[in-house]
Amino acid sequence: MSVITDPTMRPPGGATLAIVSGTETTTPEEPRTLVPLDPPMVPFALGGMAVWLVALLVTIPFRDTHESWFWICVAGLLWGIPGLLTMLRHDARRRKRRADPQP
Repeated sequence: MSVITDPTMRPPGGATLAIVSGTETTTPEEPRTLVPLDPPMVPFALGGMAVWLVALLVTIPFRDTHESWFWICVAGLLWGIPGLLTMLRHDARRRKRRADPQP
């Protein structure tokens, strides 16, 4: 068994990677192309708005003593509306982009 050290195969942090193989010859593999994730974004926007709505409902009994908490939750819920509209537009473009073949 031999140890082959390839200087092109270095993990982050500068550590050296040694490949242990039973033969002296190795063929370098082609690096994999990473494809970015492109999940639908509307569920994330709706989830965020749901969290703000739950927080708003929880703060209603404390509105007299912690009025700012109530209004922060209202603002978070209202700021979710433009975010939701933006994500609807993003997902529509995403569907169109995936339907069109690559040139």
